[in-house]
Amino acid sequence: MTSTLAVRPIVELARGATAGEGDGRPLRLAGRSDLTFAAAEIMARDATGSRRRVVATAALKTEPDPRLAVLLAELERPRAAIAGIALDRPRLMGIINVTPDSFADGGRYFDAEAAVAHALKLVAEGADILDIGGESTRPGASPITVEEECRRVLPVIGRLVAETQVPLAIDTRNSEVMLRAADAGVRLINDVSALRHDPESLATVAGTGLPVVLMHALGDPRTMQDAPRYNDVVLDIYDFFAERVATSVAAGIPKSRLILDPGIGFGKTLGHNLELLASLSAFHGLGCALMLGASRKSFIGHLSGGGPSDRLPGSLAAALIGAAQGVALLRVHDVAATRQALAVWLGREARALS
Repeated sequence: MTSTLAVRPIVELARGATAGEGDGRPLRLAGRSDLTFAAAEIMARDATGSRRRVVATAALKTEPDPRLAVLLAELERPRAAIAGIALDRPRLMGIINVTPDSFADGGRYFDAEAAVAHALKLVAEGADILDIGGESTRPGASPITVEEECRRVLPVIGRLVAETQVPLAIDTRNSEVMLRAADAGVRLINDVSALRHDPESLATVAGTGLPVVLMHALGDPRTMQDAPRYNDVVLDIYDFFAERVATSVAAGIPKSRLILDPGIGFGKTLGHNLELLASLSAFHGLGCALMLGASRKSFIGHLSGGGPSDRLPGSLAAALIGAAQGVALLRVHDVAATRQALAVWLGREARALS
């Protein structure tokens, strides 16, 4: 087994505070001066198993593993803008499901006119980017043809490119859909398979020059919730991302164009989802921007009861957990409510987030 080393920043300092004398310079997540941490959990794994220990920032300088300096540099390096959007604070990605069987809205926006109207509403509420998908990837969903997927999403993309300046993303795992959507004007690709489903997708994304979200999923939508198992869910997904980043870079997609999404609810139990939410900051060590899609997910219902329409409070809590750990993109259904929650968390008026 190849050994794994990761660092999870913990003990966040109050905004404007500095570490005490002798504590060393605090860790600064992704170049963010408002996200500084006074300690870290070192997470290591080799053939003998996984180990975790907490150290103060000053102690990081004395660690013998030569990989640590590189890892910390990646963790602290500022992230490049994505689709023209600066990642100096959490940004909101509004979800547009042009499907008849979405878990969250039950096909409410399957009609193109309804999808466009909803997208423009999300823009008015403060969405920084819109994510348009035509294939449901909810647990148990069956695949559709590429032509059907294009029939659903391309008219919506065409209308929105003409009617709004907000950048668009295409939520797809099929290279032909990626290519046609890029030609139609989308500026980000969001692939739940991390460019593994379609063997042409790596080359396609590299050729478009667009940034791409690499999401972790265990299995495919039809089987991913059938008793998912991990040796160590955080380090297993960390290793998965390390491989996908290396593969993407080798294919011609620079690291600055990669966004990592741990895939809450995609082949995870309730325990897996909660452990990932608590450990999001560790994934900064891979040197890429992070995205979190926890909005209305079933784990919220497992904790509190209720269907997708009753999960707004839990969705907001998950969004703020992500924001506190430097997540750059929050993929949400409820833009206005999440924007207000972020305004309070940031201590700023909502209109200052525009």
